[in-house]
Amino acid sequence: MGRIRDMLEIHYTPKHGSWLNMAEIELSVLNGHGLSDRIPTMERKEQETAAWNRVRNEKASKIDWRFTTADARIKLKRLYLQFHS
Repeated sequence: MGRIRDMLEIHYTPKHGSWLNMAEIELSVLNGHGLSDRIPTMERKEQETAAWNRVRNEKASKIDWRFTTADARIKLKRLYLQFHS
């Protein structure tokens, strides 16, 4: 357990940022391509991840962002100012 813990690098990030959602989507896509499966060595995992990343960048893949302004207003209602006439 100590070896794995020593390899981790923890980054504290806000949980509400849209960039975090996009990162989670990208990781989900990566896992969907079989890179969540057991790969025998870290070097092989790095090679496969780099290859996947290269192809994704060459295709200029985009995230289909479905969180609309209307959704934000509903979900984040408490953060918006309320105007009464």
